[in-house]
Amino acid sequence: MKSTTTPSGAAALEQPEFIPFALPDIGEEEIAGVVEALRSGWITTGPRTREFEERFGEFLGGSLECVAVNSATAGLHLGLEALGVGPGDKVIVPTHTFTATAEVVRYLGADPQFVDIDPETYCMDMDAVESVASGSTRAVIPVHYAGLPCDMPRLTAFARQRGLRVMEDAAHAFPSRSGNQLVGTLDSDVTVFSFYATKTIATGEGGMLVTRDSSLARRARIMRLHGIDRDAFDRYTAKKAAWYYEVIAPGYKYNLTDPAAAMGIAQLAKAERFQARRELLAERYIEAFRNLPLVMPPMPRSGDSHSWHLFVVCLADESSVGRDEAIERLFAAGVGCSVHYVPLHLQPYWRDRYGLRPEAFPNSQRLYERGFSLPLYTKMTDAQQERVIAAVRSLF
Repeated sequence: MKSTTTPSGAAALEQPEFIPFALPDIGEEEIAGVVEALRSGWITTGPRTREFEERFGEFLGGSLECVAVNSATAGLHLGLEALGVGPGDKVIVPTHTFTATAEVVRYLGADPQFVDIDPETYCMDMDAVESVASGSTRAVIPVHYAGLPCDMPRLTAFARQRGLRVMEDAAHAFPSRSGNQLVGTLDSDVTVFSFYATKTIATGEGGMLVTRDSSLARRARIMRLHGIDRDAFDRYTAKKAAWYYEVIAPGYKYNLTDPAAAMGIAQLAKAERFQARRELLAERYIEAFRNLPLVMPPMPRSGDSHSWHLFVVCLADESSVGRDEAIERLFAAGVGCSVHYVPLHLQPYWRDRYGLRPEAFPNSQRLYERGFSLPLYTKMTDAQQERVIAAVRSLF
């Protein structure tokens, strides 16, 4: 904490520097990549977007198709549309997620089936998934909450048995592993990643749809840009006149730009270093809070790994401090934090449309009432983390 001198000569204490909840880690490589993209003349979808798709696929490994989009929400929408979800269908989603996971179901005229979370993982409860699946259920969208993978072996086995499609909401999960395989290479139909400003790699806005099914990828690419059968890059770089195109479906406007892709290329090269730093920060938090009345975040199972996009703590029953008071006191100490999430069963649209009640989702409700996320980002210094630790310890 710094001090200044007032006009009367008395010393006055300044507020400590505010530690934000999240901050992107942008370096000279990203800046140079964006400048180069701007100078190239390609400021929409072009060669750098293709390069980003190729490099992302190489990072994951395996025979994958990658489709860059302007948000993970767009990717989820394209994925469900390509899977053929439509009116009359139902799609299972966890209540403890951001609204995008469910809203894309409504975009297509289908209905979400909300399930509670497993208190041991904060991911969707597989017993609940199996109990709500019905004849009209077409797909399941597991959310790898905070970067911890869901129980994908059990989920994909159940989906195969029931003929359900699986699309992973991996907005938090790059680069997480399930059974020693990177999320994105598992036995699901589609995986969607997010590159939003707060995510483990960032392009400002952006996302990536990943699939092994070339027909799904082709459909997503067509619908990504107005239902046109050729990308703008193909049409404008052809060596002969190639102005003609055909609209073969009523598509959307979901393409990623080259300046954003240039950021993504630079961020992707740092992904493993970023993940190692996040893991170290998480380990320090866990050790520092070991004897406090806090429930630590769920840890990965053997063979799995955590991206540590979020570090979510939950107040234990014996805590004398409530969640809202804890957040207020941390903000007063110059520490930003957040809540992930206000669950969908409490949101007016979902609550009222589907008659959702908190008692149907006790695990999600408890996490909402007692949980909050602490700052965890790669630009955080050791000294800043020590300040966060001291502020949390002072709550008790």
